[in-house]
Amino acid sequence: MSNVKTQAEERMKKSIKALQEEFNGLRTGRASAAIFDKIRVDYYGQKSPLSQVATISVPEARLIVIQPWDKSLLGEIEKAIQMSELSLNPSNDGKIIRISVPPLTEERRKELVKASKNMAEQSRVAVRNIRRDANDELKKALKSGDMSEDEEKKTGEEIQKLTDKYIAEIGKELEAKEKEIMEV
Repeated sequence: MSNVKTQAEERMKKSIKALQEEFNGLRTGRASAAIFDKIRVDYYGQKSPLSQVATISVPEARLIVIQPWDKSLLGEIEKAIQMSELSLNPSNDGKIIRISVPPLTEERRKELVKASKNMAEQSRVAVRNIRRDANDELKKALKSGDMSEDEEKKTGEEIQKLTDKYIAEIGKELEAKEKEIMEV
């Protein structure tokens, strides 16, 4: 019945990965290509991820350069960035798009920290729900006779250890993101 434990761990890992992806989408005062992961550009009638139609580079701590493979996309890319929630102002010189990443205001930093805490809390809830589902599976197995009481208790303890491990991991991710947001 370690199958239940394995499935629970896989789902918990996915929760951590989803949190990391959400954190990558938060714009901090430092330039990062990851903030453009959710931006889609209209490319021949298809909404394509920006990273699939252009090269995104970060030559300096507060500068992002986007070089589309097809120059006709410059306007579309610029429009997609302006319409995003990133609050960035791209400048297009006809060949590439440069984006200067302004430092965050104190108020904006506090908003981002609050948002990242909410994201982390949602991940903690997800991990606890996974634990609950796994424990329900164990109870069903015990009732149907597929598992002894000792096995159920032992596996339940292992699942609790996994839960504690992943909750701690969420805490570490949040701490690192807060530090990144608050540094000037």
